Amino acid sequence: MPAHLCLVLMLLLVLLGATTLAPADGDRVVVKPADTGAALCNPDMGWVFHHYDNDPRVYGSHLAPSDTLDNFPGLTVIYLRLPWSYIEPEEGKFNWATLDTPAQRWIAKGKKIALRLTTCESWTRWATPEWVQKAGAKGHNFTPGKLDENGPFWEPDYDDPIFLDKLDHFLAAVAQRYDGNPEVAFIDMGTFGVWGEGHTWSSTQLPYTADTIRRHIDLHLKHFKHTLLAANDDLHMQGRGQEVIDYALEHGLTLRDDSILVQGGANAYFSAEMAQPFWPTKPVILESEHYGGSRDRGVWGDGSLYLKAVEDYHASYASIHWWPREFLTECRPIIDKMNLRLGYRLQVAEASWPATIPIDGRFPISTIWRNAGVAPCYPGGYQTITLKDAKGGIAACFVDDGFDMRSLPVGPPGKAEPRSRDASFLLPFNFAGGKLDVFISVGTRTGTPTIALPLAGDDGQHRYRLGSVQILGDYSVAVGKIEKRDTQWALPLTWTAHVPLPKGVRPFVHFDRDGQILFMAEPADGSPLADLEKPGVTRIDSIFTVPGAAKPGRFPVAVGLWTPDLIGKPNERCAPDSGGMDRRVTVGTLDVAADGAVTFTPAEGFQ
Repeated sequence: MPAHLCLVLMLLLVLLGATTLAPADGDRVVVKPADTGAALCNPDMGWVFHHYDNDPRVYGSHLAPSDTLDNFPGLTVIYLRLPWSYIEPEEGKFNWATLDTPAQRWIAKGKKIALRLTTCESWTRWATPEWVQKAGAKGHNFTPGKLDENGPFWEPDYDDPIFLDKLDHFLAAVAQRYDGNPEVAFIDMGTFGVWGEGHTWSSTQLPYTADTIRRHIDLHLKHFKHTLLAANDDLHMQGRGQEVIDYALEHGLTLRDDSILVQGGANAYFSAEMAQPFWPTKPVILESEHYGGSRDRGVWGDGSLYLKAVEDYHASYASIHWWPREFLTECRPIIDKMNLRLGYRLQVAEASWPATIPIDGRFPISTIWRNAGVAPCYPGGYQTITLKDAKGGIAACFVDDGFDMRSLPVGPPGKAEPRSRDASFLLPFNFAGGKLDVFISVGTRTGTPTIALPLAGDDGQHRYRLGSVQILGDYSVAVGKIEKRDTQWALPLTWTAHVPLPKGVRPFVHFDRDGQILFMAEPADGSPLADLEKPGVTRIDSIFTVPGAAKPGRFPVAVGLWTPDLIGKPNERCAPDSGGMDRRVTVGTLDVAADGAVTFTPAEGFQ
């Protein structure tokens, strides 16, 4: 092929999402798929939209019930951050619809929710329900940033036993609905501090000890035993120190950092080092400052500090902390860049397998994987190879459950260490031969895809086509022109055995009706049946008589080879190069007229 045509072909293959190279002798397929650059929506990572952001009037309030931000790339979680009083306005009486109504809009689109239920706000007096205070719980009035006997807002005493008892019952009710619920990505430990952020700087400024923080963490651990809990980095403030962060780490919580980019430059964020012991095992969460405020103060810039924070924290979640479409319109370039690094991103650097496989052999495949994201693939998943027929049906599913994607290392952009994997699989029982498409996916031990990959050729279920393989059966068959012989008919069949076949092997010819065999043909007298046992070409005429029950009618004609001595065993029927899972080859259709005359129409590929 001329050099300029080779170049055109290579460019075309790249545009199609993969570069496929086959050696001159055609004995192996080598595929090097290109990363499509697509934003991925995967478990334990993605963009988190603040639907309720303490004040329920922002930021989802302007969205119609049917508007689920489907055009926001990488959106996976809807954040519902509300005061306790909105959920339990009267003791023991809950308004769950406040959470479940917006949640169901996005859950229907495959998204998850996250919760923070707060006990102190600087915009409403009763974040903790007023009935808690009336029950005797102690607290303090404040003007934001200072104690104020006449202040408009109220902060509970976070150590008060009545407050803690009522909070205990509330969290128990929340956990009954949401703990272990697969629709929930994470829950913040948000019951301490103004806005649930873990500090009192913007409320009373009263100091609390590390014991208070541990008490609130323990209260959440008491009820939330399955869903991921998140601790705010600000819990260490006001002299409480690193020990509270260590306590959260030791008890399985992850870390979140609220409102980075309040300042710019070196002061854009402060807790990246704090995140280092968390990210190897738990997804770290970043919340930016309200985008509009950061932008208007001139500290947002081009947003590159948000991307830098993702790198430094090894973050898996980033917030949409503003009116979402304005944020998307103004920040699309940095959002697209962040989507290439946020969380994990599993790439298939290379895959190769034999171009042709004997049906009694194994399917070997070699792959090279890398994680192009900043964080491990926390949910894990196993490489699965799926073979599909021309109609898209699954002909085989091979799960390599000895290779968990959780083990892939992360690294700086473009420098993650790849991992090679060689696997070999037994072909399934009654496997059919023919040309099959090869798909790759990542998912459960039983082959269900769960992880989106940045590859072309998605079948709609996160399986991605890499190429094809030819499964070579025991034999192929060709059909000749039907002949009338006295009161019978003869269908000439030519069998080409690729390998030695079992002793006593013989052909069968089935004429089907409604999925059942109505009548059959038998080898003509004197047929060279013994020749079928040897590799090579053998013609055998199959003779049949049309029974009265077949007049008139139309019958699919299915043929194959079988061995009477092997009845009931997996290899009773030999495997054809093409055909069905029942190891029959449909070679055409027989039409029978009312007077018994027949017409045979060969199937496609048998003309």
